[in-house]
Parts: sequence; structure tokens; C-alpha cells
Amino acid sequence: MKLNLDVKVPSKPEWVAAVMHDFDAFLQDHADCERKASAMAMSFVAKYPDRTEIIPELIGIGIEELEHFQQVYQLLEARGIQLAHHITQDPYVGELLRRCHSDPLRRFLDRLLIASVVETRGAERFRLVSEAQTDPEMHRFYKILWASEAKHGHVFVKMALQYFDEKQVYDRLEWWMAQESAVINGLEIRAALH
Repeated sequence: MKLNLDVKVPSKPEWVAAVMHDFDAFLQDHADCERKASAMAMSFVAKYPDRTEIIPELIGIGIEELEHFQQVYQLLEARGIQLAHHITQDPYVGELLRRCHSDPLRRFLDRLLIASVVETRGAERFRLVSEAQTDPEMHRFYKILWASEAKHGHVFVKMALQYFDEKQVYDRLEWWMAQESAVINGLEIRAALH
């Protein structure tokens, strides 16, 4: 069963062109995004230790995202590229988080659904990067990541459904997908995942 929703607006061809034009910068940003994704999963564990039903999956996602970081780091290393000196605030994620509810219960739901939305956009963009590759190894690498991100998009919705009514989850997810469309369309196009 498909739990998440597909992105409402596709990434622009100009985004793919920017990524392929400065792929080294994209890899640096990608590495940062994997580190942040791992930290985000573990922050759920730290903030919601009473949500024991989802902790094992969150730990698994944290480990998997850290493994992705390691793989991207190895790509950087092979190309003689260092990690970025500073992990900058992601304008995409920052704008989504600004739209969250502030009360603890609804914020918990929003954070789970934002995680789903971000992973779903990541899957869409990794698919585009995979399809744009001429190097078979890079094509394969991003194809694998695309599948992983898509899976994570489902997992976060499944987590939300453990604690909230199905209609509430899907109504709010629909709202988030519309918000995400506005945010992604408003971003500067650059060689970055978001």
C-alpha cells in the first residue's frame, strides 16, 4: 500500500541542469543533507522517547542515512573534494518547519509529515539525477538512493498513522504537499538537493 503522496509539482529541468553543471557542489550539499537526515531521525528518538512503537524504525533510518553519508563522503574523497566547511541552514526545510503547528501534539504530526514530504522530494530528485548520469556507477548509486528515499517517505506516514486518525493524517499530508509545492517553486535554483 502506498502511504505517502507524490510531489505535486515536478522539479524544473533547470534544477537538473544546475546540478549536472556543478556536480561537485551538489555532492557536498548531498553529504550535508544525509548528515542532517540522520540527525533528524535521532532527534525524534531524543524528543519522543515515549513513542516506543516508532523508535526502532527511527534508529534504522538514522543508521541508513548515516551509511548514505558515508557513501557520499567516499565519492567526495575519490574526487578530491572536502566536505563543506559549514553546514548551512537548508532554506527548503527551514521554510517547511516555519509552517508547523506550535502545540506539541500537532507539531509531532507535522514533523513526521514534513519528514515524509522531504524524503518524497528527495526520491524525485535522486531519480532525476540518476537519469541524467552518463556514468553507469553514478546512475546506479542514485537509483538505489531514489528507492531508499521513497521507502522513507512511506515509513514516516506509517508512523503518523500509529498515533493519529487516518483522515487527519491524509488531510494534513495533502496540505503539506501543497505547502511543499509553494516552497520548492520559490527556491533559488542551485546545485543542491533542495
